[in-house]
Amino acid sequence: MNSDALHRWQTPLMVIVAGCLISMVGFGVRSVFGLFLEPMTVARGWDRETFALAMAIQNLLWGMAAPVASAFADRCGPSRVLAIGALLYGAGVWGMAATTSGIGLHLFGGVLIGLGVAFTAFSIALAAMAKVVGPQRRSLVLGLGTAAGSFGQVLFSPLGQLFISEFGWFNALLILAATLLVIIPLAWILPHDSTHPGPMHLQQSLGEAVREAASHRGFVLLNMGFFVCGFHVAFITVHFPAYVRDLGMASQVGAYSIAIIGLFNLAGSVLSGMAGQRWSKRYGLSCIYISRAVVITALMLAPKTELTIYLFAAAMGLLWLSTVPLTSGIVAQVFGVRYMATLFGIVLFSHQVGSFIGVWLGGYLYDQTGSYDPVWWTAVGLGFASALIHMPIDEKPLARLAEEQA
Repeated sequence: MNSDALHRWQTPLMVIVAGCLISMVGFGVRSVFGLFLEPMTVARGWDRETFALAMAIQNLLWGMAAPVASAFADRCGPSRVLAIGALLYGAGVWGMAATTSGIGLHLFGGVLIGLGVAFTAFSIALAAMAKVVGPQRRSLVLGLGTAAGSFGQVLFSPLGQLFISEFGWFNALLILAATLLVIIPLAWILPHDSTHPGPMHLQQSLGEAVREAASHRGFVLLNMGFFVCGFHVAFITVHFPAYVRDLGMASQVGAYSIAIIGLFNLAGSVLSGMAGQRWSKRYGLSCIYISRAVVITALMLAPKTELTIYLFAAAMGLLWLSTVPLTSGIVAQVFGVRYMATLFGIVLFSHQVGSFIGVWLGGYLYDQTGSYDPVWWTAVGLGFASALIHMPIDEKPLARLAEEQA
């Protein structure tokens, strides 16, 4: 699909803006759940592993359902998928507030929100945005969409803390549930159909595209590397506010830190997208993962002051989702955009397996040892490993893409 396939009112700019807003709201709400760990566990009498397991299930279900949601989006268009996802997401957040049992938290905050996040995933919005611009602008647009998700984190982190302080955690969750419904009208601005221009005899089926990707070594390595990104991001998102509180600092420091991560990721995502237009995406990914390992090591060794926390948040923010434009860019560059949502959804599943392990392991080891340090050092080792994994990836487009273009 290109701009010529859009309805007259659906300009590429409108599609990009709507996609960015969807990314902002969906990612912004998801990023603040860590703020609810302490007040909810205290109010309900749960331990941290109970809450962490719910968030881990949420991340795992997001990953498991993402390829399914993306496949529906590729077949039927993204609008219906995103609208259904917003309803599931909102219902899950409402149920998370209402439940009084650990099982209920796992069902609403874990399963239902996980499905809702999958069906409103920024990967679906990114794929719709990528299809309305040419290859020369694609990496930059993917960076803008990723940055919009980060802006949601910047916006919702202080808002979430404000809602908790002013209205209590219960009402704060209800406000967030209502906010998610704005995704529904935005979804209908995106292209509704899933047609793809080009010679019919060269077009693939969905199954052929998946089999082709599965046999490509670079795609397998990309999945392995993105696992580490999920481990890092989910562990920090859920556990960092509590980690800061354990250091004796005010809860606002944790909320501000999450906001700072999102703020600096605005720059990191856009710069990553711009870099991906000019230089090797695989080398860029390797540099990002090495830098993450170094930044986490510095946090472990430095004196634990508010300045240290904020500097860590700023540095990690530059590296936070800067992996997404490069990872999704490699998928589009190698395999094309026809089934980009599905293929990136598969890569996202690997990311969410890492998220599940990072979130659950953080809660489990904290309850066992009283410290998050073992997980931090695991994150360092995984960062260096991921840097090595990305080095052999072949970024060249497949031969069939040249034939389609011809």
